[in-house]
Amino acid sequence: MDLQKSKQLYPFYQKELVPEIELLEQDRKKIVKKMTIVGVVLVALVIPCFFIFEEIDSMIFPVVIAAVIFAGLLHYFSKDYACEFKENVLRKIVEYIDPNLVYTPTFCISEGQFQSSGIFRKGIDRYKGDDHVEGTIGATKIEFSEIHAEYVTRDSKGRTSNHTIFKGLFFIGDFNKHFKTDTYVLPDQAERFLGSIGGMLQGINKQYGELIKMEDPVFEKEFVVYGEDQIEARYILSPALMERITKFRKKSGQRISLSFKGSKVYIAIPFSKNLFEPSIFSTILDFKPVKEFFDDFALMIDIVEDLNLNTRIWTKK
Repeated sequence: MDLQKSKQLYPFYQKELVPEIELLEQDRKKIVKKMTIVGVVLVALVIPCFFIFEEIDSMIFPVVIAAVIFAGLLHYFSKDYACEFKENVLRKIVEYIDPNLVYTPTFCISEGQFQSSGIFRKGIDRYKGDDHVEGTIGATKIEFSEIHAEYVTRDSKGRTSNHTIFKGLFFIGDFNKHFKTDTYVLPDQAERFLGSIGGMLQGINKQYGELIKMEDPVFEKEFVVYGEDQIEARYILSPALMERITKFRKKSGQRISLSFKGSKVYIAIPFSKNLFEPSIFSTILDFKPVKEFFDDFALMIDIVEDLNLNTRIWTKK
């Protein structure tokens, strides 16, 4: 990304975003007042339960009910505010970064696209997402969004539990080359924690294809590579690209996963929180959260530059 964009972010914030945020701040304060009243009422209703019920297990139920009511009302009161914030603030941030990009806050990468990456093999029971960005950077078509995919288990008593398959940002980029086979670059957790034993376990794992050892020791410490064709995998993962992937992993601070399939590169970056949601209980009339939104969008948009995807050394066949 052009460094001037980052340097000029504060003047842009003052001129273009502050007028919008000042209006939204008034709505936020109204929501906080409502939720304060709700909180006081719920606490007043729950406190007597501690004197009525002697057993601790009996006290938990009213607390849980109160928490569910509070969370439900918070979502109800804040959903319009969040939509307005995304339309009037986040959209402008994306357009400021690159006018060629289109931001759709209610849309996400489809479940079919997500599964096409082949990175996650667990069956999906629940799938949702938002904050979709799509467009062309240079000669490279990209799209990304937040995704939360889960599977559901049921115990012997019929109680269900949700388990996260992936939660975070998911990126799809044009690699301008149609690969004959699939190549996967996954976090190297087994060898990192189990040493040589972990390396042996990696070789046994065949669900992603054959284990492919790379010659970059720094890359090998961070990632494990699987594929169906050793030659093509090494052709894709050139020394320069391995170095760039390693640098991007450090830049993101996350255990990223990649796959090269068809003519696309898929990148999964896990995050435990929702990145593009405005705060309710702290002021948004502050440059810091705006800078964080900018940095999170820029992290994904800069993948094109970070992995040098605009360099057309191949042509699609």
